[in-house]
Amino acid sequence: MALMPLLLTGRTLTLDQIDGYLAGDAVRVPPAAWRAVDRARAVVERALTSGRAFYGINTGFGRLSHVRIPDSQVAELQLNLLRSHAVGVGDPLPHDESLVALLLRANTLARGNSGVRRTVIRSLVALANARIAPVIPGQGSVGASGDLAPLAHLALVLIGEGEAFLPGGKRVRGVEALRRAGVKPVLLAAKEGISLINGTQIMSAILGLGLLRARRLAGAADVAAAMSLDALKGTTVAYDERIQAARPHPGQAACAAAVRKLMAGSGIRKSHAGCGKVQDQYSLRCVPQVHGAARDALAFATGVLETEFNAATDNPLVFPETGEILSGGNFHGQPVAQAADFAALGVCELGSISERRTESLVNPDLSGLPPFLAKDSGLNSGMMILQVVAAALVSENKVLAHPACVDSIPTSANREDHVSMGVTSALKFRRIVENVERILAVELVIAAQGLEFHRPLRSSKALEGVHALIRSEVAPLGRDRSLSVEIEAVRRMIGDGRLLSAAGLPEGRRGL
Repeated sequence: MALMPLLLTGRTLTLDQIDGYLAGDAVRVPPAAWRAVDRARAVVERALTSGRAFYGINTGFGRLSHVRIPDSQVAELQLNLLRSHAVGVGDPLPHDESLVALLLRANTLARGNSGVRRTVIRSLVALANARIAPVIPGQGSVGASGDLAPLAHLALVLIGEGEAFLPGGKRVRGVEALRRAGVKPVLLAAKEGISLINGTQIMSAILGLGLLRARRLAGAADVAAAMSLDALKGTTVAYDERIQAARPHPGQAACAAAVRKLMAGSGIRKSHAGCGKVQDQYSLRCVPQVHGAARDALAFATGVLETEFNAATDNPLVFPETGEILSGGNFHGQPVAQAADFAALGVCELGSISERRTESLVNPDLSGLPPFLAKDSGLNSGMMILQVVAAALVSENKVLAHPACVDSIPTSANREDHVSMGVTSALKFRRIVENVERILAVELVIAAQGLEFHRPLRSSKALEGVHALIRSEVAPLGRDRSLSVEIEAVRRMIGDGRLLSAAGLPEGRRGL
């Protein structure tokens, strides 16, 4: 069956479409968008013959904007811009992040406010469809005037310089990457260099892929909480629909509904229905409020990011309807940086409350289960150190949660005197998501062990499905053994959606 093409118009791109692209959707630019591109380019061409100075077209950049460039050197100006700015450092971005940055750059240029020629966008689209990812160092952007250094590395590939990763991971020179994609090196014209590197596409790509992972994480957190609740013989009263309606935050209601569904029909729950317990500790009772707040933070960040996907973020901008070229600051990454920092806070709390549930499971004073869930405790330490690992990751997240977007270091001889640090915000968010995947994997391994002590009673159909999935790679713990590899196996179940599928919940790639 043919895949549906992803249409790049600069106005309609969504996070779900990004997900579809990564799953194999092809990319193309529709005729209406090409007409918008042509109209904007015509404005730039007229500006070149007007005799007037236009920033970034026939002037220097930043503090050097007062330097007028002769018409005979405007193409060289753009080439020098890419080469001089491609000074990023650090490990390259992962293949998918680089691909998404490429796609986002093509989308914003297709909007028709940048003034580039069709050939620039066609080359970006060709690379995107060939799944050839520029080698982009992950450090070096301050998130204003665009993600200058990393986007310069992306742009170098278009002119046959720099490096790129082929789909299998082989690293090749830029000219070879273009040959594989079936296009020739771009000979830059006026404004095209600055249009390629002025923008927020690096921070947006990192945040976007982090949000896709975090969606699955939010669902996995509900699954882990439900399994822990059953293993601890907790009450589900706090998840009653009426309680959520009395405080109608959408994330809270969605979380409570998910846990009710996950717990439905549990034999363990029925076994203690008349025990008289009124309420549990906060890490069990307040799951809808904490998980729900995280869901709402992720939904907010997604909304901000999808606006950014379809924004013109270079400078200057071209307005064909009036024939004007205007300088502004749409390249400033503050909206994306703040959204990344806010999303990070929500995901941090998914990990923090998970670790507290883990503590309840391994602590016999709280669980009523054997110490550290060991069948012969004392001789065996059981799952004692798994909680320590979770605590270490939660503590690391507390450091990472400090917002990067409140920092600023002036650059370009103080012309660029307030910056967003948006890439730093996005990279921290990515790291926090990775940590919480492992924190939840720890809880799931421990909760699965907790259910063993209630046999022959069975949990719900949904949670038994999850238990069986975990048991496919994590055997019950009898005598002590290393569990590191098995924690990573459960982490992969979270990341690839198998955990949510086993629970009968939406797989998480298409929304919260």
